Amino acid sequence: MSEPVLEDLPYNELRDRAFALAEKNHDHAFFRDLRRHLPSASQLSTEGGGLGDIGAVLSELIEGTRENASEEQVGDLAPLFVARFATYIRENEGK
Repeated sequence: MSEPVLEDLPYNELRDRAFALAEKNHDHAFFRDLRRHLPSASQLSTEGGGLGDIGAVLSELIEGTRENASEEQVGDLAPLFVARFATYIRENEGK
């Protein structure tokens, strides 16, 4: 039996799968890229801090992006995010 087409998965499942993979790979660039394309990007801000706070900053980056990348938040842009999530998974799964 073949694996389902990624784009056919429910939005939140696909988002969570891409986020888990990016988090596992410590791919903060993935999250920064998504943030630039979120409708609510102007509302997102990372609290400043020194290098000692880098773990907390990355955690805030991931959680803030997750909350603002919900299907409801992205609205009409959801198909673009689905394509981005699916592409990220295809390019990075198994690395």
